[in-house]
Amino acid sequence: MRFLKLIGLSAAFALLIAVILRFDPQRIAASLASADPTYISAGLILVQVQIVLSALRWRFTAARLGQHLDVGKAIGDYYLGTLLNQLLPGGVAGDAVRAVRNRANGDGGWKVPVQAVLFERVAGQGVFFVIATFGVMLWPLLGGAAIPENLRHLLSGFALFAAGLAIVFLLLLRLPPRRIQPLLAALKTALAQVFLRDRAWIVQTLFSLVIVTSYIAMFMLASAAVGAPLPALAAVTAIPLCLLMMLIPATIAGWGAREAAAATLWPLFGYAASDGVAASILYGILALVGAAPGLVFILAALFSRRNR
Repeated sequence: MRFLKLIGLSAAFALLIAVILRFDPQRIAASLASADPTYISAGLILVQVQIVLSALRWRFTAARLGQHLDVGKAIGDYYLGTLLNQLLPGGVAGDAVRAVRNRANGDGGWKVPVQAVLFERVAGQGVFFVIATFGVMLWPLLGGAAIPENLRHLLSGFALFAAGLAIVFLLLLRLPPRRIQPLLAALKTALAQVFLRDRAWIVQTLFSLVIVTSYIAMFMLASAAVGAPLPALAAVTAIPLCLLMMLIPATIAGWGAREAAAATLWPLFGYAASDGVAASILYGILALVGAAPGLVFILAALFSRRNR
């Protein structure tokens, strides 16, 4: 497995380097060097908004399951988790750390923390997929250029995969094997508690809409910073497609795949492919630097271990 991971990571970085070399590396470097600091500052502020609101969504989700998370600890752990997701492959290592750091002692200590982290991510990804799907469907009606064939195929693959998972999940809920009937019954109860009862879906949806909007706005700012301001149409079409690339588990925070998508999509709005690559790289840098406060919690954990 480690060997396969190494191959995947090497391929991801090779893709990033290949994209940069293919689309005018000098122009990409010049765009990044001359990026507008005002937009950069606004982007960094948005990262803090994303992390804090995501932490509050996680805290709300945990509370629905009966777990109380202190506001400060929830925000701190979310900074740590976000940073780890930016640095480690797969994009879920930080989420696992959040669950571990908040497990309870005794029997069933993992159940609620894992469910809280899982459902919090599901809430965000669900809203994101809805925006991305409707954006792509409406793109031709809104006067956008045709989506490139390679991205259409990739999006279709994502849609089929998600639909397949949903069908399997629904079948399991309707006709569960005896061995997992208790597990699925508990899962149905937890899902209802987190999303349905007391109109919790309204809070979950509002949190997720604001958070997803902030991710899109951050990409818009990154593109404007490198001299390629995008029209409003891109906010529900091109940018969600680029962000979708970050869900590919073989990458680290989408590096490489995200830039390849941007290089294909930015010319549809009258910009050079290199502008899309530069915007995507700056987005990745902003996301990483914005999560840097998570280093404080990593250092604190290492320091406490050393003193034991």
